[in-house]
Amino acid sequence: MKAARAVLDYLKKGGVEYIFGIPAGSVNAMFDQLYEIPEITPIITKHEGAASYMACSYAKYSNSLSVCIGSSGPGGTNLVSGAANAMREHLPVLFFTGAVPVPTMGLNASQELDAQPVYDSITKYSVTVQKAEDLLDEVVKAVEIALSGVPGPVHVALPIDVQLEQVTDQLIPAFPQKEDTIPSEDTMKHAAQQLIEKETGYLFVGQGIRGASEQVIELAELLDWPIITTPQAKGYIPDDHPLFAGIFGFAGHEYASQLINDGEGKTLFVIGSSLGETATNNYNTNLAKDRYVIQMDFDESVFNRKYEVDLPLKSDIEPGLRMLNNQLASMGLSRTTYEPNRSLETPTEEYNTQNVLHALQQILPVSNRYTIDIGEFMAYVVHHMDVFEPNTFDINVHFGAMGSAIGGAIGSHLAEPERPVTCITGDGCFFMHGMEMLTAKEYNMNVLFVVLNNARLGMVYHGHTLQYKRSHERLEQDPVDIAAMAKAAGVPSTRVEDLHELTPELVNDLRNQDGPAVLEISLVDSNIPPMGDRVKFLSSFGK
Repeated sequence: MKAARAVLDYLKKGGVEYIFGIPAGSVNAMFDQLYEIPEITPIITKHEGAASYMACSYAKYSNSLSVCIGSSGPGGTNLVSGAANAMREHLPVLFFTGAVPVPTMGLNASQELDAQPVYDSITKYSVTVQKAEDLLDEVVKAVEIALSGVPGPVHVALPIDVQLEQVTDQLIPAFPQKEDTIPSEDTMKHAAQQLIEKETGYLFVGQGIRGASEQVIELAELLDWPIITTPQAKGYIPDDHPLFAGIFGFAGHEYASQLINDGEGKTLFVIGSSLGETATNNYNTNLAKDRYVIQMDFDESVFNRKYEVDLPLKSDIEPGLRMLNNQLASMGLSRTTYEPNRSLETPTEEYNTQNVLHALQQILPVSNRYTIDIGEFMAYVVHHMDVFEPNTFDINVHFGAMGSAIGGAIGSHLAEPERPVTCITGDGCFFMHGMEMLTAKEYNMNVLFVVLNNARLGMVYHGHTLQYKRSHERLEQDPVDIAAMAKAAGVPSTRVEDLHELTPELVNDLRNQDGPAVLEISLVDSNIPPMGDRVKFLSSFGK
């Protein structure tokens, strides 16, 4: 068999269902072999960058390895942002890049790039395979690295002659099985004792609690402590739980800030957060000041990175919290049951971003997942939109790649086809990766793309205005009718220019298409986005 076939047989045996990317000469052996493997569907995108975001989202919501492929040279460099994003989010994505034939390496061959060092700093493992007999072993090694320990992306460069070379039939190994990492029973007993003795405190949770929302809520109810989330963790704790105190960090809430800055909680229990800039309001020292800090994370490199940690707990979050909750219960703590306290903001009649988002959320089902792009609207989403079911928001504040939510919506749909998904993006992001609406159309994916079109780079505009008291005229653009673009591409679309036009009938008509639809919101909102302390930071920066 060809070496490429052995690799694909291994991926099939491991349950891989999709490969995201774009065919090209340097990877054509891989795509050719897919004719004979109907279990794996190639998702052919319009840009490799978008393919990488789809692969990241699919890995996140399928809880499995995702695979992405690009050509040698520009295809490989187009995947770099997605690989860096996967590294930040600890997502197991296997990135394949094509490479020129081994005998032509270093001879300025067409689209030649030594991709291995390019990916070294943004993956857990990067290798160029130069012998066909080594290819399967290297892919197996890469997959094991991607799935073990702290999950993350890996990269394998495949010279085209290596893909095509015949190899003897090889035994196809099974995929590795991830084993939970949890502290010892004594360590967890000590943690439980500390939580009880300190009496008061806050649970400060990040995106690492994905899949462990129930355990976080149970812990809060055992301790009767408020839950504060980072912006990246929006979507995991329902807003209507009485112990939810809001979001701290970028676009966060005043009450959460009051608790951190002036509250009397003696303990800060950080769960699944690396305590980065957006999560900590520019590394606010009040977070841990005069508090006993416990931090639970599966990545021990986050301990003592910026804040001194008194008790680090290296653990996968869901099994670690289950173990801790059982320990607390065995030590006499009983869980207080809380009834949801749902109080929605009452929108005004003003046609602004906040009211548009409220109107959308009143129409869309509570199970809908929102993939949120990067722009001024993101601050309104973080601050104002409500979470009623866990796992319903995907906000990529960490790496912050414009356009990532467009591919993210497609990856989410493939991972959970029964869950409705809505991408909230802006015109700037749409002009980067908006043509992926065609990918959604070609694969009949029921995704609603909501494009807030203000004909400018809104976040940049506000940032410049706050920081420099002026904004270059070129940050604004000539308005473009995005709905008309979508219509020309054969994608159902509607353009809204007034809040009263945003009706349930209109939105549900777009949602009930056989494939994707585009809802363009033509709106210039000159209000300063609710960025919290970020506004003060930008306003005073450089003074």
